[in-house]
Amino acid sequence: MLGDPRTVRITGDETAAVYRRTADADAERNPGERGDQPVPEAYVWCNLTSGNAARALWLLLLPFMVANLAHWMHPTTTGRQRAVRLYGLIVRLIGLTLTVLLVAAACEVALDLTAWQCAGTRACAARHSWLGFLSPALSDHGWWSQPGRRLVLAALVPAALTGLLWYLSRRTWSAYESQQPIADETEPDEEQHRIALGRPGFWYGRRLVARLRAAHTAAGLLTVAAALGTCAVRYDLHYGSAGLEVVGRLLGAGLLVGTVVVVWVVCRRGRTEERLDTDLDGTVVRLLPAGALALLVATAVYAGWSRPDWRSTGLLPGDATFGTLALIQGLLVLVLGVVAQVLHRARPDARTAMRGLAGPAVALLACALGGVMSGGVAQRVADWLDGTVHSIAGPPVLLTWQASTIPPLLLVLLGVGAWLARRTVMLRRAEQLAVELDYPGQPEDDARTAQIAGTRAMAALTDRAPLLVAFTGATTLLLGAAALVGALATGATPDRAAEGTPPFVSGAAETAQTLGSWLIGVGFLLFVTWGRRAYKDASARRTIGILWDVGTFWPRAAHPFAPPCYAERAVPDLTWRMATWTSTTGGRLVLCGHSQGSVLAAAAAWQLKPSVRRHVALLTYGSPLERLYGRWFPAYFGPAALTSLHREVACWRNLYRLTDPIGGPIGLPGECGPQVDRAPLKDPRAYGRTEQHPLPAPILGHGGYPTDPAFAEEREHLLERLRPGIPGPRPAQTPPGPGVQPGSTGSPDQGSSGRSSG
Repeated sequence: MLGDPRTVRITGDETAAVYRRTADADAERNPGERGDQPVPEAYVWCNLTSGNAARALWLLLLPFMVANLAHWMHPTTTGRQRAVRLYGLIVRLIGLTLTVLLVAAACEVALDLTAWQCAGTRACAARHSWLGFLSPALSDHGWWSQPGRRLVLAALVPAALTGLLWYLSRRTWSAYESQQPIADETEPDEEQHRIALGRPGFWYGRRLVARLRAAHTAAGLLTVAAALGTCAVRYDLHYGSAGLEVVGRLLGAGLLVGTVVVVWVVCRRGRTEERLDTDLDGTVVRLLPAGALALLVATAVYAGWSRPDWRSTGLLPGDATFGTLALIQGLLVLVLGVVAQVLHRARPDARTAMRGLAGPAVALLACALGGVMSGGVAQRVADWLDGTVHSIAGPPVLLTWQASTIPPLLLVLLGVGAWLARRTVMLRRAEQLAVELDYPGQPEDDARTAQIAGTRAMAALTDRAPLLVAFTGATTLLLGAAALVGALATGATPDRAAEGTPPFVSGAAETAQTLGSWLIGVGFLLFVTWGRRAYKDASARRTIGILWDVGTFWPRAAHPFAPPCYAERAVPDLTWRMATWTSTTGGRLVLCGHSQGSVLAAAAAWQLKPSVRRHVALLTYGSPLERLYGRWFPAYFGPAALTSLHREVACWRNLYRLTDPIGGPIGLPGECGPQVDRAPLKDPRAYGRTEQHPLPAPILGHGGYPTDPAFAEEREHLLERLRPGIPGPRPAQTPPGPGVQPGSTGSPDQGSSGRSSG
């Protein structure tokens, strides 16, 4: 980023820091040596998304991250705060169901398939010697062989999973959400209604995440208690003693009360952005998980009580859990869609993705991901335990139905992919003429022209993403509803439910079930392999980090177990650096941002006081500010927000290429557009061999912007607009601002970029 291998860290730590060239380390102490030349700095934040090997485990949290994204996708609106709050409430409830689904899947694997079915069946237990002490037949009815005690031992697995999620969330909460932004000092000329990303508490979600963490942890523990106690209660109602029946009913009442409290905590409070909320709901954070854990321990004692005549047969009672969760998630997504439409129609914006339905579609995909991952794990464990013997009943019927919907979903996606490929070919042909016009007077080279036109056409596929998400979401909703109805109506797997139907129907059902099971297995293995490779390979981990850039940019407003929001560290870092430097030197600066770094630059600029913001110029390149964020997150990066940013900073220029699949124009309305966007840069810079380019010039796409002469030209233009004069350091008695080392500031040209490659 700095163009020099000799660099020094000015401020920050190993996770994220500001660097300078070694030659510029003491530029403030000797301002005369550089004259009016700017001092470049680089803010490097790549370790926030692709740091140590443990980051590979974030793949397991993918459904939670996708659900959290849906929270920020509501349409732009004014005067409908109740509808916005209802939208956020529904997404939080969807996030809660995903936590219950994950823990229920762990209960299905550990309690039902392993402890209840396999350990209770002689043939299955005999193939797995480690289950011998749990099997009544193999252990001669040993102490652990009673069904209740087997379940208590197996319940340690989902309980430990819940504890691990709590620990990871609390650890990242301390490192990310607890990074306090710069203190808010409202100025007289500041607008009453700020842009959302400029509110003091936007990047400080400490209180909400702590509340949600307590609620989701309690929900996970209560799910384990329900799976553990339901079967014991059913047995005692028919065959148990009166005392155990009373205890079971009391525990059931406690479980119901705990569920109501958890839902109330999730619904009670949303985000507080208008002020810096430093309070914590200590009672809720401490007592709610502790109460759920106490109830789980009491349920374990109750379930493990001696019942000599109890035998485990068939599926574990509570198989309807997955069907109930699927129904609740479907209803919540439908209601979310209605609310999103109400918001969109109040203030329609043609650029908004999917006409305001992007949030509900993404929330549905989060539920589908959770269901597929749960079903995949259950199916693979069942195959591993039982093989082809079929001595146990296997996973719940609904999971098999859901797996069977994967082949038809892939067929629909293949159809959409074929249509997109056809459109890309047509666009490539149209772009060939545009390429010839962009490079006049050059000798014709059909292969070169086709290469450039093809790159442009492929880059344009990014604008077709809403179509793909729309088809995927609609198909997933229909197939999910069909799977739920089929499982509830027949109570059998698709192949058995299709017995007696015409051969075509029965053959299709059997093929879909078999192929779906194999696809889930292959997908699960690929998922594990990718995670294992990322755990060991830093380059693979960096790839995951790039994929995570968008998903973890947003604060954890809907799910506390989602990967942490790196912007809650990066945005305060940049804001503190800019504010303290300008207050120390009285200087001005150019904030340069590439790709996701441009989004961080805009977010940091919004957090500055207006008096400081007027001393800042923006230079963005390869920026997804409008192409991605403006369309998918219109309430935060829509035309009104970006126009406001352009009006409040000193000046702003944006560079982009037609071959860039990520960056694009800002596209502000009216005269603002040409003021911000430069005409598309030529890529490649030379069509054929020239004196300046004797070798074929590469097609750079999303990278290499600083090597283009337009970059230096625009940066110099911004610096000229910020002058007169490069400020020198103030008197020595003036202390530098917090978080900045004395004498290490004074650069009018700050760099903001995610990593050297963008």
